[in-house]
Amino acid sequence: MKVLVTDDSKMARKMVIKVLTDILKDNVEIYEAQNGQEALDLYKQILPKIVFMDLTMPTMDGFQALEKIKEFDKNAKVVIISADIQKLSIDKASQLGAFNFIKKPIDLAKMEQILNKINELAK
Repeated sequence: MKVLVTDDSKMARKMVIKVLTDILKDNVEIYEAQNGQEALDLYKQILPKIVFMDLTMPTMDGFQALEKIKEFDKNAKVVIISADIQKLSIDKASQLGAFNFIKKPIDLAKMEQILNKINELAK
């Protein structure tokens, strides 16, 4: 499974990657992007099954990247992982087509739940 992890914080990316590899073991190819523009460019190249994306990033934020990825592929599965859990942000992400919204820091149980949901949809 190809997964794209997007966050301007290397530490935050490493945390998400650790949780992913703990769950998926060797069944995952992980790609990293540091901002929304990198995520959009990489998405078009690799067509990942799922994208995990922060909202607050330089160059292009998570909202803009989510919108552009969904314009490129309306079936894209983008999960927002953010410390910004204001109702306004959650609603905006949902309106733009986010698959799910997770509060940082991510926990194993929530990640498993999302990956299971995506696998169910793929069947």
